[in-house]
Amino acid sequence: QVQLVESGGGLVQAGGSLRLSCAASRISISINAMGWYRQAPGKQRELVANIFYGGNTNYADSVKGRFTVSRDNAKNTVYLQMNSLKPEDTGVYYCHADSPRMRYWGQGTQVTVSS
Repeated sequence: QVQLVESGGGLVQAGGSLRLSCAASRISISINAMGWYRQAPGKQRELVANIFYGGNTNYADSVKGRFTVSRDNAKNTVYLQMNSLKPEDTGVYYCHADSPRMRYWGQGTQVTVSS
């Protein structure tokens, strides 16, 4: 069973930066896409950014130019560098990792951006 452990969330003022990390362990199968979703109070979980094993990336329009997703395949770790944070970026950020058959989720880390 793949385990994903996130770190790096917290409280930051608008305009500030945070870096999230997510390390996958107990890997016995190939992982293709890894990335991040977020869920704000009262809203559905939405894709923030993901990155495929070969390096292709996808971003939500709302974070393009501000967030950067990257990964270290040797460490099975995905990162999310978040710059120019806005209050609307507030939410629980969930890491995911996709095998050919399943999507695995982390436990979530809170990001709060104050105005």
